[in-house]
Amino acid sequence: MFSHRGLTWISFRLTVVCMGEEKANQHTLPLFPSGPGPTPLIGIARIASQSAVADTGHLTEYRAMQVRSVLNPVISKRGVPFGRSINPYRGCEFGCRYCFARYTHEFMELRDPSLFEQQIFIKQNAAWLLRQELRKLRRGEEIAMGTATDPYQPIERRARVTRSLLEVLARCRGLRLGIVTKSTLIVRDLDLLKKFAEHNRLTVHLSITTPDIGLARILEPRAPRPDLRFQTVARLRQAGIRTGILCCPIMPGINDTPAAFEAMAKRAKDARACFLAANPLYLKPCSKETFLDFVRKYFPALESSYEKRYGEAAFVSKAYRKRISDLLRAVTSKYRLGERYESLPSTAERGVEQTEQLSFWEEAP
Repeated sequence: MFSHRGLTWISFRLTVVCMGEEKANQHTLPLFPSGPGPTPLIGIARIASQSAVADTGHLTEYRAMQVRSVLNPVISKRGVPFGRSINPYRGCEFGCRYCFARYTHEFMELRDPSLFEQQIFIKQNAAWLLRQELRKLRRGEEIAMGTATDPYQPIERRARVTRSLLEVLARCRGLRLGIVTKSTLIVRDLDLLKKFAEHNRLTVHLSITTPDIGLARILEPRAPRPDLRFQTVARLRQAGIRTGILCCPIMPGINDTPAAFEAMAKRAKDARACFLAANPLYLKPCSKETFLDFVRKYFPALESSYEKRYGEAAFVSKAYRKRISDLLRAVTSKYRLGERYESLPSTAERGVEQTEQLSFWEEAP
């Protein structure tokens, strides 16, 4: 059983696992080593190597990770509007063929791309850490949750790390939070989302790459069906949560036709989505071969096109990006879908100094 605020289910498993590992490590060292040993691991790689197995699932291993921080600064050249990010887990079970976040496992010296979806790390004491770190924020800073791993992937049903973080955030005032997910599980936390939205700015982004169930099944093997995700958008909107759709990534020759954009925009409008956004496929080296294997298997006629487009680059050409932008603008205008990033009141309108430390809590902790 899980406790409401922690991961007590892990404690017993860790005790058993650690006892087994301790016995396994009681071996005799060689008298004359044949050469220098392996380079010692440092930082997050060392922490990952010390993370004990807490549970297992279908082709998946879950490890309990003792981290020092859950609120991370964001340094990006891509012009993202948020300065902090939260990822309750490392790795993601959904196994999306195009996922560019696979590189995050490389920081832990786990360089096989498949390990990103097979070895999931559960961050321990996340809520306690977040509460300490929030005190360092200033008014107007924006937090993004789910930038490198889905906060509502299947293990969240049992581990409840994301919910524990929302319990902390729901007691805050003056924050800006964006959540990105493919999961229908987010509706479980409607109570906390509504409470947070009373005194903060909240936007939920449902990632729906295609409304085609068949394509989604081979593209995002363990993610919920797209029709269920559209229903989730509708439920969140009915509850008064600002929610939109990310049609990402747009893949040349697969979901980039005018008809595909039209179908997505119509479904977004029917679900009462606040906005529809789309970006072309971003193909980092860590995900390139995984995605190209998918293309070779299911779209072999497109293989040479992708090799040409992404031969030496992670991005498509400016001309292609403009074409996608034009298609998106046309359908969002037709169906009167809004902007992904809503405008914020100025500092003067808020009546506070930009340097003022934010008073987060409704009551003294």
